[in-house]
Amino acid sequence: MAQEMVRTENAASFLSAYNKIDAQLRTMYNFGSGQSFTDVVRRSAEKNAIVRRYENDLAEYARLRNAIVHQSMDGQVIAVPCDEVTARMEHIAALLSEPPRLCDVLPEKKVVSIEAGISLRQAVLLISRTGHSNLPVYDGKRMVGIVNNRRIIRELGAVLVRGQSADAYLSETPVGDILDESDMFVYYRYLSETDTVEEALSSFESNKKLIAVVVSEHGKMGERIRNIVTPADLVQLGKKLEEHR
Repeated sequence: MAQEMVRTENAASFLSAYNKIDAQLRTMYNFGSGQSFTDVVRRSAEKNAIVRRYENDLAEYARLRNAIVHQSMDGQVIAVPCDEVTARMEHIAALLSEPPRLCDVLPEKKVVSIEAGISLRQAVLLISRTGHSNLPVYDGKRMVGIVNNRRIIRELGAVLVRGQSADAYLSETPVGDILDESDMFVYYRYLSETDTVEEALSSFESNKKLIAVVVSEHGKMGERIRNIVTPADLVQLGKKLEEHR
């Protein structure tokens, strides 16, 4: 009797999670009732990093759902999801219905910044000493850009091509002089602390040139940077996503 109750509860919990996922995706992306769950998942995966992460699982679970619903006989459930599958389905449903925010899962990270008037030499030394390759640059309290090792190397290359002294250039040029505002729109994406993990993951997948997602309180240009997410953080971010409840 107890075993049968567990079987029934697992099936009911699985179907509840399935229905939540189905309804959530149809609402989010305006899919019609005539489209199958599998088709909804495949199409949603093109737009949503969380769905993309669990795409194959959801396709398999669609077959299990059909077995539970259509092959039950005399009220007896003949296909039963195990505890692990049921828990995973509920986890996916929770991620989609209440997606974790960046402030919920991002580990605290010391953001190393620099003032716009400081020389490039000091910026290079700071990058070398800290290992941070993206340094937010401030003019007073306003964030005016991000200097990174790529930008510095590009500028140095141009100096060498012109036959100028690299040493003099590094010592005499303020960091603020080499900032390019367009970099903030091509190589960086601003998000707020309350934006979702899915938005951060999708940012990297939709823009292959993206160097980092920068996180501030409201996700607005000029705000103080509170966290930086780079491609090196994505594996850890994925693990946090798995752990999130």
